[in-house]
Amino acid sequence: MNTAPLDRSTATMQAIVRDRYGDTDHVLRPDTIERPAIADHEVLVQVEAAGVDRGAWHLVTGLPYPIRLAGYGLRAPKNPVPGREVSGHVVDVGAAVTSVRVGDDVFGIAEGSFAQYARARADRLAPKPQRLDFTSAAAATISAITALQAVRDHGRVHPGHRVLVIGASGGVGTFAVQIAKAHGADVTGVCSTSKIDLVRSIGADHVIDYTTDDITTEGVRYDVILDIAGNRPLRLLRRALAPRGTLVIVGGENGGRWLGGSDRQLRALALSPFVGQKLRTFIASENHDDLLVIAALIDSGKVTPVVERTFPLDETATAIRYLHDGHARGKVVITPPVASATSATLGT
Repeated sequence: MNTAPLDRSTATMQAIVRDRYGDTDHVLRPDTIERPAIADHEVLVQVEAAGVDRGAWHLVTGLPYPIRLAGYGLRAPKNPVPGREVSGHVVDVGAAVTSVRVGDDVFGIAEGSFAQYARARADRLAPKPQRLDFTSAAAATISAITALQAVRDHGRVHPGHRVLVIGASGGVGTFAVQIAKAHGADVTGVCSTSKIDLVRSIGADHVIDYTTDDITTEGVRYDVILDIAGNRPLRLLRRALAPRGTLVIVGGENGGRWLGGSDRQLRALALSPFVGQKLRTFIASENHDDLLVIAALIDSGKVTPVVERTFPLDETATAIRYLHDGHARGKVVITPPVASATSATLGT
């Protein structure tokens, strides 16, 4: 545990910043900026590692456009530093914070984690799982919470259920496979040829290679289908779903600048009341209690984060592009340089 007091004379930090929306390679740049100030209910985390999720690409590009209306800035980003998945040490706490102390090792959700320091709400952090280093812990935050809520709350997976995870090799998918197995399900993962071994290694009972087969090839009807960042037509998903089964659309891509795939989710919600199948979607709730559940699953050995690559802070744009282009097997993680009394600019 790092219990060193915060050096208040060192008011700067290295960070990745942007002042406009756009392509990651064009708008992200390394810089030395002031450390963030914290409010009464917030803490300051010295960042050891920062996970990269699909949301990072959306928040950097500002696409689809409705994301700008969700409080992130209409014409330009409100927070110049992107990144939200974090693990590290608490180095300062707000006046109203009682749940964490300076020196605690934590993981969770912050604002501006692609930096040496990030501010976070105390109720969106939890003690770092004991089995994990900081790199793996940073990977087990937003993606893991999303998978947990998809399996437990919206899919309502029970022992014996046949569960299909589309996108099983990605950040959310690798957690969804393991959490569904922890709930006693028979799990089939869908991925590309190069990722079959990975999906099998995390516990999938069966694997479908989408480059050679579709999800209806085997004629199996699934009790629960988790469609993670997919774009398959609803009619195809429903053919693979049991008559009283549940489809959970966790995300969607390739839907354009305005809808971003949400049109398919809206059609599912509109259709659901008129059919026997339950067609659902959701926005993950980022909260302390579910971080504790994730930590317990990890420390029990039932779930292990899959981290394929780490990138240094000054290669954040490359890391986001690598994930967005579909290359990642599990998670990718950013590792900032160790904070020190110096304020040297990245890349020098």
